[in-house]
Amino acid sequence: MTSVKFRFYAELNELLPEKKRFSDQKIDFNGRQTVKHLIESQGIPHTEVDLILANSRSVGFDYIPLEGELISVYPVFETFDVSTINHLRAKPLREPKFVLDGHLGRLASYLRMLGFDSSYRNDFKDEELAEMSVNEKRILLTRDRGLLKRDKVTHGFLIKTRDPRQQLLSVVRRFDLVNLIHPFTRCIACNGVLENVEKEEIIDLLEPKTKKYFETFKRCPVCGKVFWAGSHHERMSRLIDWVMSEPPPG
Repeated sequence: MTSVKFRFYAELNELLPEKKRFSDQKIDFNGRQTVKHLIESQGIPHTEVDLILANSRSVGFDYIPLEGELISVYPVFETFDVSTINHLRAKPLREPKFVLDGHLGRLASYLRMLGFDSSYRNDFKDEELAEMSVNEKRILLTRDRGLLKRDKVTHGFLIKTRDPRQQLLSVVRRFDLVNLIHPFTRCIACNGVLENVEKEEIIDLLEPKTKKYFETFKRCPVCGKVFWAGSHHERMSRLIDWVMSEPPPG
């Protein structure tokens, strides 16, 4: 039997039971267990971790902890006063794209509203989500910790709240997206890239008041949905302004 102490830092504690937060946790195990396995046994997916220190020495996910060691586990984007570190998170994707599980439909619409390529269907199977994340180089967004524990998943984020607005804010903060936002460039229904369209081309699709009061339109070449700057546009613009101006916590 080997005994080691684990200490989880910052927001990683939100993933632990309340009685285990912000304190050293003794973990006993038999055989040769990797530090990745031990971390995930506490309910924390490896995609949430960016740095592991064993007695202040940077180690990788395949490290086998030794008797009596203190294993310090840090989340993505934390800063550390150490001389040499081994960041575990894969390099950020040059162009952030997302795939979302079936519980995050509103978040998918919001991300598309901001202009981000976001693949979503409410019937994706877990294996499909993991494969799409890897093969299409998409960041996997999910509320399912087990899905993010799959070894093949390298870019992912655990959504911790049920509030879609807060979900959107957490994704924008986590992946530093503010300067990459290009609102109203994607179809919120199907993820297609919108194109400008002349009013005359779609006038038969418009309601009488829309014909009268609006002149500028966009259309999705994939699903054919038409968009204009109506009241829904104003509500979305307020949400975008809020996301871009909301200060970080603390």
